[in-house]
Amino acid sequence: MNQRNIRNFTIIAHIDHGKSTLADQIMALTKTVSTREQRAQLLDDMAVEQAHGVTVKARTVRNYYQAEDGQEYEYNLIDTPGHVDFNYEVAKSLSATEGAILLVDATQGVQAQTIANYRIAKKHHLPLIPVLNKVDLASADIEAALAELHDLDSAFTPDQVLLISAKTGQGVPAVLEAIRTRLPAPTGDATAPLKALVFDSLYDPYQGVIAYVRLIDGQLKSPQALNLMAADCHFTSKSIGVMTPNMLPQTNLHAGDVGYVVTGIKDPKQIRVGDTLTSAETPTSQPLPGYEPAKSMVFAGLYPQNNDFPALKAAVQKLNLNDPSFTFVEERSEALGVGFRCGFLGAFHLQIIRERLQDEYGIDVLTTAPNVTYHVTLKNGQHVVVNNPVQFPAFSLIEQVEEPFMKAEITTPDASLNAVLKLAEQHKGTLIDLSNNGELVVAVVKIPLSEIASHFFSELKSVSHGFASLNTTFYDNEVSDLVKVEVDINYAPVDALTFVVHREDAPQMTQQLVIGLKSTVPRQLYPTPVQAIVEGKVLARVDVPPLRKNAAVNGDKHSVSKKAALLRRQSANKRRATKNTIKLPQSVFNTILGI
Repeated sequence: MNQRNIRNFTIIAHIDHGKSTLADQIMALTKTVSTREQRAQLLDDMAVEQAHGVTVKARTVRNYYQAEDGQEYEYNLIDTPGHVDFNYEVAKSLSATEGAILLVDATQGVQAQTIANYRIAKKHHLPLIPVLNKVDLASADIEAALAELHDLDSAFTPDQVLLISAKTGQGVPAVLEAIRTRLPAPTGDATAPLKALVFDSLYDPYQGVIAYVRLIDGQLKSPQALNLMAADCHFTSKSIGVMTPNMLPQTNLHAGDVGYVVTGIKDPKQIRVGDTLTSAETPTSQPLPGYEPAKSMVFAGLYPQNNDFPALKAAVQKLNLNDPSFTFVEERSEALGVGFRCGFLGAFHLQIIRERLQDEYGIDVLTTAPNVTYHVTLKNGQHVVVNNPVQFPAFSLIEQVEEPFMKAEITTPDASLNAVLKLAEQHKGTLIDLSNNGELVVAVVKIPLSEIASHFFSELKSVSHGFASLNTTFYDNEVSDLVKVEVDINYAPVDALTFVVHREDAPQMTQQLVIGLKSTVPRQLYPTPVQAIVEGKVLARVDVPPLRKNAAVNGDKHSVSKKAALLRRQSANKRRATKNTIKLPQSVFNTILGI
C-alpha cells in the first residue's frame, strides 16, 4: 500500500457515547468483517468488556476503504477505552496515530472524559474530526451539543461537525471520507533503518509475547533478527502480520503500518510497552521517546482463595504484560498467606482486574480494602512512603503524615450543583473554582484521593441523576490527621483488614465496621470477639454469636452457675485451640469497602 493512502486514527469519547458501535459500523462498511461475523462490540472481546458494556483494552484493526476518488485506502483503527480509569490506554493509542475522531453523544453533550481525551489529543498535536452521535434519538439536543463542541474548540464550527447515528449507520460514510480528507498520512521513511513503537502487547501461552507495533521508519520482515532498545532484548521474529480484527500473517510491514510481531519470548518482563523495536543488524540511531509510566492511584492486596499462589503469580504477570498500568509486588499476610500488593488506576480498574483473573485464568482472589500512598515523616527525621496500611508506623513514632490530594473537575447541570458541592464537602473536598461550559457548570474541587477511591464516582452519579461526570488529576501531597485502624478477630490481629482513615472519621467508621463484621465473620462454636483498635485503644467491639453445641446440657441436672462455668471453660478451650484458624471470606473485606 502506498504510504500516502494510509490513515492511522483512533476514536476517543466519553464512556457509553457509542465509540464501539461506530467502530463496528466502520468495519461493516469497509467489509472488514462479513455479515455472519458481525456482532455488537466486536472489538470488545474480553468477558468483562461484554459484561460492563465498556472498552477496557485498546484494540487495533486494519480496514480497506474504497474512497470516492476511486483509490483504495488503508485505515488502521486503534480502539480506545472511555472510562476515566483507563486514560493511560488512550494516551498509548494516540501516540501511535496521526489523528482522531472525537465522538460526542447528542443526548448528553460534552462530558468530562470528552474534555480529558480532547486535551490528551491536543497534547500530541493531533488533528480531530468532531462527530455528533445518536442524532436520530428523540432526546437528542443537537443545537446544545454543537454549542458545547464550539465552546470546547472554536475550530469545531457546526459545518465541521459530522452528524451521525452509529447504530443505524446514518452519516457514517461521511465519517469515512472525512478520515481520508482531514487526517494526514504517515510521514515515515521506508528506506531508513527499522524503527517501530511497541504500543501494546499480549501474552499467548504457545507463542509467547505478541507485541503490537506501529512502524515509524523502515521495513519489518519475518523471520528477522530484532532488538528492543530500552530492554536490550534480542530475538528473532516468529511471524508478523496485521489485525483484521483477527491475526492475519504478512510477509513484511512498511513504514506507516500498524501490525503485530510474534516474539517467542516467554518472559513477560522482557517487553515493555513504549519500547523501540529495531533491526539487530542495522539498528536505528535514536530510540523513540516512549511513554510516561502510568501512576497507580489505588493499592489493594490480592490473595488466592485456594492457596494456589503459583497460579496467581503466573496470572498477574501475564495481566501486567497486557495491562502495564497494573503493578504488583509480592507480600505476605499472617491471616491470608502469600499474595500481592497491587497498584491500580482506580477502583473500577481494580474490579476489572479481579474479574479478568476469574474469567481468563479461573482464579478466585480475596481483595483487601483499597488504599492510597501516604508519605510519613518520623520524629527522627526519616521519611517513609507507605503503600500498605500494615506498614504504617506506630503512632508514637510519627511526626506528620501527608496524603495525596486530587484536583477533581466535576461537570454537572446547574440543577445538580448544590447536591454535588454538598457531596464534595462530605468527602473533605474544597472548592477551588467554579465556571460555566455552555449549559453545564464545571466545579474544580481539591479532594483527598482516599475519599474518591471507592464510592465517590457512583455517589456523584446518584446525586446528579446520572448527568455529572468526573475528571481527576494529581494536585499535591498535604498534611492530614490520619490514624491506622487495626482489626482483631478472636483476639488475634488480622493484618489484611488494617486500613488508614482520618481521625475524625475513626469512631463512626469503626462502629459501622464491627457491626458489618458481626454478620460476615464465619461463626464458630463460641462467641468470637471482633475489635477495632486505634492507637492502642479499642474504639468498637462486637461479639459474633456462636454456633455451639452446649456442653452444659448433657441430660444431667446442673445448677445455673454450674452450667455457666462449663460454658466458660468450653469457650476458652475452643478459642485457644483455634485462635488463628478462622478463614475469612471476601464478604469480610467487602464490609470495609461498604463503610
